[in-house]
Amino acid sequence: MTRLIVAAGGGGDAVTAAMVDTALNRDGEPAVVLTYAWDRLLIDPVPGPRGPANFTGLKAITPNVYAVPGDARPVAPAGSTLPRLAAELPHTFALIDPHAGVQGMTQQLQELTEHLGLSSIDLLDVGGDILARGDEPTLRSPLGDALTLAACSQLSIPVRLLIAGPGLDGELPADQLRERLGRQLLSLTAEHTEPVSTVLEWHPSEATAMLAATARGIRGHCEVRDAGLSVPLTDEGPTLHQCDLDDALHRNELARAVLSSTSLEEAEQHSREICGYSEIDYERNKAARLDSRKAKPIESTPALLAQLARFEAGARGATHTTFRRITEAMGYDGSQRLQLRELLLQQRSEQYDAPLWCITANPA
Repeated sequence: MTRLIVAAGGGGDAVTAAMVDTALNRDGEPAVVLTYAWDRLLIDPVPGPRGPANFTGLKAITPNVYAVPGDARPVAPAGSTLPRLAAELPHTFALIDPHAGVQGMTQQLQELTEHLGLSSIDLLDVGGDILARGDEPTLRSPLGDALTLAACSQLSIPVRLLIAGPGLDGELPADQLRERLGRQLLSLTAEHTEPVSTVLEWHPSEATAMLAATARGIRGHCEVRDAGLSVPLTDEGPTLHQCDLDDALHRNELARAVLSSTSLEEAEQHSREICGYSEIDYERNKAARLDSRKAKPIESTPALLAQLARFEAGARGATHTTFRRITEAMGYDGSQRLQLRELLLQQRSEQYDAPLWCITANPA
C-alpha cells in the first residue's frame, strides 16, 4: 500500500523520510515523499523555495503536483538536490509548491491523497522546530515547517506528526523539546541509514548527517553552521517520536497565522511580524554578500592542512563537525564543499567518522 510522507522543511527532511520509511515500512513499497525544493544557498544560489517552473523534466501526478524524476533538471541559476535523490533512491519525490500559500499547498495535498487513495499520511520534521511557538530566540527557519503544518492540519484524513532527532537541527534544544514530544516510536539504528548511505556522502544537510551519525553510535558535540553552533550528539539523537498535530498547531503561532494565506509573500510577512524576521530575507541578504565575493582557490595541501589545524584548534571543545561547517569556516564557497571534502579525505581519512568529520585538536 502506498504511503505518503510530507517532509516538513524540505532539504534533509526528504532524506530522513527515506530512513524513516525503511524503519517503519520494511516490507512495503517505497513511500511517496512530498517535499520542498528548498536547498538553501549551499546548493541553490537563488533565495527561497523553487516551484515547478524552475525545473525541466517534471512528471505530472495530479493537475498541481509534479514528481521530480532523476533526469529532471533545475533551470539555471537555480539548483536542487531532488533530481539526484530521485536517481539514487527508490522513492518517488513529489514537489510541494508554497508560492500560492497554504491554500495552494492544501489543494496539492488533497489532490495527491485522493490520487493515491490514502486514508492517512505522515508529516516528518527533523529536529523538532515545527513544535516551536515562534518567539524562541534560537529559532532560525520556521517558515517551511509552519506552512506544511498549516496545510496538513486542513486535510480531512488523519495526519501523524513525526519528529526525528530532537534538537539536531540546532534550533530548539532537546531539553526544551522534551515536554512537547509525544511517545517514542523507535530509535533509528545503523541499519536504517544504509539505504541512504551514498546520499550522505554528498547531501549538504547537517541535521540529517547528525541524525545518521547518532544512529551509527557517534556521540559528542558537533559544530555546525556558519556561526559554529555546537549541537550535542546523544542517545536522544536517533529517536523518532509521534506528536499531536493539533497541539503543535495550537502552539505554533506562525502556522495559525498562515492558514488562509494565498501567497508565499503573505506568509513571509506573517513571519516578519510574529518571529521578527523572514528566513528568505536572510537568504537574500546572504546571497547578495556572496555575489560580491569571488571564491578563493583551495590552498595547496600543506597550507590546507595548516588551515584545517587552525580551525580544529579553535573548535571550542567540539568532537565533530560537518563538511559544510569546514567549508564556510575556512572561507571557501559552498560550491567547493565536495572538492574540499575529497581533498581532506585523501589526506586524513582516519578522521572521517561517517558522515561527520572527527576533530582531533580540541582545546581543554
